[in-house]
Amino acid sequence: MNNTVRELEPKELWNNFADLNAVPRPSKKEERVIEFMMNFGKNLGFETIKDETGNVIIKKPATIGYENKVVVALQSHLDMVHQKNGDTNFDFDTQGIDMFVDGDWVKAKGTTLGADNGIGVASIMTILASKTIPHPAIEALFTIDEETGMTGALGLKGGLLDAKIMLNLDTEDDNELTIGCAGGVDVTATGNYTEIEIDANTISKRITVKGLTGGHSGMDIYKGRGNANKLMNRILLQAATEFGLLINTIDGGSLRNAIPRESFALVVLPKGNENNFINFIKNQEQILKAEYKTTDPYLVILLEENELPTVVFEKQFQDKLLRSIYSCANGIYRMSPEISGLVQTSNNLARVLVKQGTYSIQCLTRSSVDSEKMDLANGLKACFELMDAQVGFNGSYPGWAPKPDAAIVKLMSNLYHERYNENALVSACHAGLECGILGTNYPNIEMISFGPNIRGAHSPDECVQISSVQKYWAFLLETLVRIQ
Repeated sequence: MNNTVRELEPKELWNNFADLNAVPRPSKKEERVIEFMMNFGKNLGFETIKDETGNVIIKKPATIGYENKVVVALQSHLDMVHQKNGDTNFDFDTQGIDMFVDGDWVKAKGTTLGADNGIGVASIMTILASKTIPHPAIEALFTIDEETGMTGALGLKGGLLDAKIMLNLDTEDDNELTIGCAGGVDVTATGNYTEIEIDANTISKRITVKGLTGGHSGMDIYKGRGNANKLMNRILLQAATEFGLLINTIDGGSLRNAIPRESFALVVLPKGNENNFINFIKNQEQILKAEYKTTDPYLVILLEENELPTVVFEKQFQDKLLRSIYSCANGIYRMSPEISGLVQTSNNLARVLVKQGTYSIQCLTRSSVDSEKMDLANGLKACFELMDAQVGFNGSYPGWAPKPDAAIVKLMSNLYHERYNENALVSACHAGLECGILGTNYPNIEMISFGPNIRGAHSPDECVQISSVQKYWAFLLETLVRIQ
């Protein structure tokens, strides 16, 4: 790590972030970061609890003069999305994040940074450790597995928290106060298929779609960025029609909540078509570059020699697969008719893996309206059942209904205007925040979410703005003073 990160202001926050980023913390493998946080709380001498799910709660008494104020929960999640560039040599299970400063931004070398939600975690750590920051009684809630199912929030039982207000530190624009969010459900199509031997009079190629911008499949879905799985499928279907192309493997995307940036396919085509096929790929690259020049300026399509495989997809299965993926809804499904500019319902075709006789197609469907979420999920189910897939729904979680008249919303809106002489953007978001789930067992807690400017979350382009962290930090501390 570039040590200049530890010299940034506020130093205590950035040092806690650096300490946290030295601990590998992938979703569903949080044992080390749970131990890290348990030791942190115990070393401070505070009541420190690990619940049955693995969430960590650290309770700090109010500072002198703040004992009669309401208890405040500060909440962030411990896990982070693990993504790296294809040419980056990095082991997320053993290595800490390699950070560096680039102007007003902190970035990571070829991987996700973990600012989502590490800056929130580090902020809470700093407040817990401070002997000078004034605040009401604090209940620090560190949840696990937010990024791949929100199982930490789902597993948090009622009765563990006494807080009346919850500040969720997990949004990515410092001029926004988020008071609602989308729910989601995983839609996964799986099955088996027959492989057939190939004709000897054939050649094999590897097609790679890469260089896409990617990003968060909720917060960035409205930006119209390319989805590598959809673009690869578009190429394959047209090539199958024009050249009799057959497929050995498709492998695209990685995480359900990240817009896919890369996909590759191993394909076979008859000898004699090679030059025409090369020209076809070049033409497709130019077409897609023109279509996505604004959102994905670094898009490339590569065509490389490949060792001839022994088998390919059976033709009827291949046809059904490509047409089902072509028909699969992706991106914005419906905008909110009530809140201007808010995506109400969307789908991300996140992962396509078809290899060695089995396939898995994974989608994450989001909506702030539960009935519409399930309507789209059922539409996807019908789409994939046409290719005889087994389709399951998993990890469904509720949205968070906005309460714009809540006292904490009014307090923070007024404070923002007072400090910055402009109105904060008070809105709902299309990401899956934990507030909706946490509110199920804690319905009387008033909740609000905010954070510093983070860009490129869930991708190796992730970065956090230094000046924005300073702005957000001062706003957070003043909020703790103002809460009654």
